[in-house]
Amino acid sequence: MIETTELFLMLILLLFIGGFAGIIAGLLGVGGGIILVPAFYFAFEYLGYNSIYLMQICLATSLATIIVTSIRSVLAHNIKGAVDWHILRKWFFGIVIGALVGVFFASGLSSKFLMIIFGTLGSLVGLYLAFGKDGWRLGQEMPKGISRFFISISLGFMSVLMGIGGGSFGVPLMTLFNVPIHRAIATASGFGVLIALPSVLGFLLFNIPSEYRPPFTIGSINLIAFFVVIFMTLLTTPIGVRIAHAMDPKPLKRFFAIFIIIMALNMLRKTL
Repeated sequence: MIETTELFLMLILLLFIGGFAGIIAGLLGVGGGIILVPAFYFAFEYLGYNSIYLMQICLATSLATIIVTSIRSVLAHNIKGAVDWHILRKWFFGIVIGALVGVFFASGLSSKFLMIIFGTLGSLVGLYLAFGKDGWRLGQEMPKGISRFFISISLGFMSVLMGIGGGSFGVPLMTLFNVPIHRAIATASGFGVLIALPSVLGFLLFNIPSEYRPPFTIGSINLIAFFVVIFMTLLTTPIGVRIAHAMDPKPLKRFFAIFIIIMALNMLRKTL
């Protein structure tokens, strides 16, 4: 039986997490997954749900929220004609395959190993946000053929193991291959849909023993966290957008990069 106090505390923590993720998404255009996964982990751990399955719950729930936010984002960008549908069509198959392989691996890995993966990749994302240059290029056009196939699989695979959408890997990837930044951001929201939809379907089939699940968890997805975070991001993302237009985003981006690195390193610290 779920205690009222426990449920109330969970709601308070999730309201704060969702609100903060929405502000950051509006402020910096960064998807919420890289914030939600560690935030979910520390919240559920604090509530006493630490187990060998906790990271799977955090990854799956984060990806479930990304379905909604990515669809909303890609539709908004498409109205402005910013989405490159040619890239999405060409990268569709590999990303979906990579996402499904990611679910298969994530389901069989321990929370500790998934924390190591998140901490390592999260640190790299943070370092790129802090020190990456707009002028960096690996090529003048997006990879084709066998290179595209393996890179797209890797993108879907790594994103699922981190519980994130297409932005953290997709935007840097496209800009490195000469895609304009606004088109890269818009198209990466489509990557998010391709990553999140198949992976969430897979995580719904991964059933966790009831003694290890937070209340109202189906498969690996916590429904309370899902609905609360979606509700709060709808409210707070516009606040972040207003702040972004009122301030210089560059120092904020550096601060956020440091914040990500600290969270990622804390994940690694907890595995020791």
